[in-house]
Amino acid sequence: MSRNSALTTITAYYAAFNAGHVEGMLACLHDDFAHHVNEGATRLGKAAFAAFCAHMSETYREELRDVVVMANEDGTRGAAEFIVQGTYLKTDPGLPEARGQRYVLPAGGFFALKDGKITRVTTYYNLADWIKQVSHG
Repeated sequence: MSRNSALTTITAYYAAFNAGHVEGMLACLHDDFAHHVNEGATRLGKAAFAAFCAHMSETYREELRDVVVMANEDGTRGAAEFIVQGTYLKTDPGLPEARGQRYVLPAGGFFALKDGKITRVTTYYNLADWIKQVSHG
C-alpha cells in the first residue's frame, strides 16, 4: 500500500460520512476492523460499527469541515484533523437532554490500514467541551 492509497481511502471514508452513506464507510473498512473511541468500549467488526453508525444517525446530525488527511510513506498509518459541526437530535443515555442544540467541536482520527482498507479508526474529541456546548445551547 502507498501513501496515496491511504490518503484516498481515508478521504473516501470521510466523504461517505459527510454524505450520510454508511455503506460507503463500511466499504473502506477491512474485515478485521476495530473502532476505538475516547469514550466507551472498542467496537470490533463491521457489524458493530454499522450498529454504532445507526445509533449516531438517530442521535446526532454531523458534518465534518476543514478535513485534513495525512499518511505515512508506506500507507499503513494515517490521521485526520477536522471540525465537527453538529446538531444533537435525540438524548443519548447518560448525556445531557437533547433539544436540537448545535455544537462545533475540534476532533481527529487515527488510522491503521492494510490491503487498501482501514483496520483501525481511533477517534478523539473533547467530551467535556461538547457537554458544555449542549448544556448551554
